This record gives sequence, structure tokens and C-alpha cells, in this order.
Amino acid sequence: MFTLTNLVIFAVGGVFLAVWLLLYVKGMKHAALFEALEEKEYPLKEIYFVGYEALNAVKYAYRSKGDRRLRKELSVLYGEKYTEYYLRVIHSQQLTFGLTLTVLSFAMYGLAGDPAALAVMLVFAGTAYYYFGTVAREKILKRSEEMMNDFSEVISKLALLTNAGMIFREAWEEVAYTGEGALYLEMQTGVEEMNNGIAEVDMLFRFGSRCVVPEIKKFASTAVQGFTKGSGELSMMLQEQSREVWGMKRQNVRRQGEKASAKLMIPIMIMFMGILVMVLIPIFTNLGV
Repeated sequence: MFTLTNLVIFAVGGVFLAVWLLLYVKGMKHAALFEALEEKEYPLKEIYFVGYEALNAVKYAYRSKGDRRLRKELSVLYGEKYTEYYLRVIHSQQLTFGLTLTVLSFAMYGLAGDPAALAVMLVFAGTAYYYFGTVAREKILKRSEEMMNDFSEVISKLALLTNAGMIFREAWEEVAYTGEGALYLEMQTGVEEMNNGIAEVDMLFRFGSRCVVPEIKKFASTAVQGFTKGSGELSMMLQEQSREVWGMKRQNVRRQGEKASAKLMIPIMIMFMGILVMVLIPIFTNLGV
């Protein structure tokens, strides 16, 4: 039965569908922009041109406060060269999912005939839009944690090699190719920069900027100071920082263990409440009899 509410909802849904189809047709010329993206990391990349065309239609300038923050995050993940490209990819991804799920929301209403289904799907569309805007931040957090897990070992190796008489450049290159994590990859980038003529001090400054982790930034500045004071001072600084980093790692492991214990308390309490209910219900049932 068609009511006024149904007619209004279907009319709004029809408008969204027409807009989506128009963006799809006009945006197909931009499809090649997203072909190089990995499907696993960017699902449904084949239709990102829908969101991209929508951004072009409203002449979006990519100059908001959120865009400035996102640029910093993307420069860490992909480098300054590709920041603008991935900024547009992220926004296109967000808008494509938001618009597509909004259209599907009205289709779901047509099938279910229940406003609750429309509301749930619209919430889902908003959640998807928000989620894809935070993926870069989550990647940086994960990357930072991975770097910190390797950092103590890297500092120890550098301290050991420089203390044994190896010059810093050779020690850096030796350590850089002993692992495969994010920190080792950044060190390998540093090796390539030095091979291209960049001085150790400048390489360390760039290394600290790319890693963004405060502890690694401190290491980079400490190493720069060591260069100005001599190789002997650099070796002592590296040994001192190695001790500090290992102490921080022990504290971090302790905190992670405490968090894990706290998380275990939740299922334990649920199991306890379940057992308690199973015991008490028969008791009160017998009392009632």
C-alpha cells in the first residue's frame, strides 16, 4: 500500500539513484586514475570515479583542516610525491561508499518496507564514510608500533657496531639489511639517500621526519649531535640510548601484559555470571515450590 511517506521516501531514493547514475556515466573517464590501486587495500576501486566526479562537481578544494591533517598522515605512508594523489583517492573512496550505500538504503527500504531498515542502512553508510577517512591514521599507528618493536634491536646493533670501531655509515648499512619491517625499510631508504650523495646528518633528519615516532626522532637528533662531537661521543650516545630504549620496551611489555589481563577479566566475569545464574535459578525455583 502506497502512503504519502512511501512516496516521499521513494522520491528521495529516486533522486539519489539518478545522481549516482549521472556521476557514474560522467566519471568513467577518470577510471584509469584508480587502476593501479591494490584491490585488497582499496575494495571496489573500480567505481571510485563516482566519488571523484562528485568532488569535481562541487569543486572541492582539498584545503580543510581535516585535509591538512590527512596530508601529513599520507606523506608518512606514501611520501610527499604521492600525497596529493592519495588524498584524492581517500576522499573519492569515502564519497563513493557513502553515496552507493545511501542508494542501497532506499533499495532496502523498498524490499523490507520498514523505515528501520532504511535508518540502519543510512547509519551504515555514514559509518563507512567515517571509517575510510580514518584508515590512514590506523595504518600509521600500526606502523609506529611495528617500528617500536624493532627499534630496541636496531639501536643495540648500531651501538655494538660503532663501539667495535665501524664508522656510522657502514654500521647503518649493515643493520638496515638485517630485517624486513617498516623501520628497516626506512633505514634502507636512508642507505639509498647516502649512496646518492646525501650527508649522514641530512639523512638522519629525513629518517626521523619519515618515522614520526617520538623515540626515533630523539634517536635521530642524538645521532646528529654525536656527529658534531665526534665518533667516540656518538658511540657513547648510542649505548646510552640503547639502555633507555630497552627499559622503555620492558615497561611497554609490562603494560601490554596488564592490558591483556584486564581484557581477560571480561570473559571471566561473563562466565561467572552465567554459572551463577545456572546455580541460582534452580534454587529459587525449588523455594517457590
